[in-house]
Amino acid sequence: MRKNLLVVWLLAGLAVALAAYFWPARQQTAAGISTGAGRQQAGDSADDRPVAVQVAEARQGDMAVSIDALGTVVAHNTALVRARVDGQLLAVNFREGQMVQAGEVLALIDPRPYQAALDQASGQLRRDEALLANARLDLERFRDLLSKDSIARQQVDAQAALVQQYEGVVQAGRAQVADARLQLDFTRITAPLSGRLGLRQVDAGNMVRAADTNGIVTITQTRPIDMLFAIPAARLDAVRARWHAGDTLQVEALEREGGRRLAQGKLLTIDNQIDPATGTVRLKAQFANADQALFPNQFVNARLTVATLRKVVLAPSAAIHQGVDGSFVHVVDHALRVSVRKVRPGVQSAGWVVIDQGLRAGERLVIDGADKLREGSLVEIPGAGTVDKDEHEAALPAGGRR
Repeated sequence: MRKNLLVVWLLAGLAVALAAYFWPARQQTAAGISTGAGRQQAGDSADDRPVAVQVAEARQGDMAVSIDALGTVVAHNTALVRARVDGQLLAVNFREGQMVQAGEVLALIDPRPYQAALDQASGQLRRDEALLANARLDLERFRDLLSKDSIARQQVDAQAALVQQYEGVVQAGRAQVADARLQLDFTRITAPLSGRLGLRQVDAGNMVRAADTNGIVTITQTRPIDMLFAIPAARLDAVRARWHAGDTLQVEALEREGGRRLAQGKLLTIDNQIDPATGTVRLKAQFANADQALFPNQFVNARLTVATLRKVVLAPSAAIHQGVDGSFVHVVDHALRVSVRKVRPGVQSAGWVVIDQGLRAGERLVIDGADKLREGSLVEIPGAGTVDKDEHEAALPAGGRR
């Protein structure tokens, strides 16, 4: 009897121990299920929360296919004005920075020594011409006497030789006079070309010489003005094709900072060889520069327009993203839902990209705030509002409507 009672008590104790062990686990499982359901519900609610984004529309338009490069403005012509004869500089007839025309007198060298040399050469020439005239008269007389057998032929021949000798002397004298007159003209220093003067290198009263290397002043021709820039050799074929076809290629000069257009000109020439060290080829453009916006040795950005694509779909470059499968955009529909769409971008210029495939003009694209977006995300556009409740419910996927 006592043994049976002991067994009963052991079984009862075992039952209590088992109950105490399994009851907390059951409670914990139930709580976990309840918590998970709450989290899922909260997650669904968070997925429906709109994300603030900025959008821009794709549009149809023309896109200029251009090549950007660094350029250096150079004068169309540059000349160092130097003295061509030695002497004292009597006057300087220009102001630094002045615009001058070709042939304008810039400075004057003391002409008196050269005027004296011209007078001396002229006097010598007149003497030689008088001797020549007298020798010719004597030759005519001797020939008349020879016809009457009154003089020997040898004397006539000697007079003819004397005439030729004086003719040579006169010819040399005339050359000396021309040289002396030229040296006198060189005392008037004139502008060899039209352009802007630089800083004066010598003052009036100083002695100047033809051998001086610094010269008197430098003239740069800035209307028109040129620009040198280099493009990659890989882009040369497209440029040469239009160049050899006789087309005029437009070139823009832009500010280094800010990109403001300074001038618009045309491609003047292409260099005859590629630089093997850089893999580029140099080009020269020319600008009218009527407003003097460009200055010699100025650094600018060059933009060469190679072609123009007509009526293409354009998207802001900020809307294009790169993924594993290539380029894609976030398109916002009328219900403010996002769809991720793969696109094929083309030429890019001035913040816009040509979309060759995957997009239509007028579609709205996310340009800011795309980091938190995925397929089907709801967005709001500041200033444009969000969809109303009914439209929101209709836009929800199956199982997500409430």
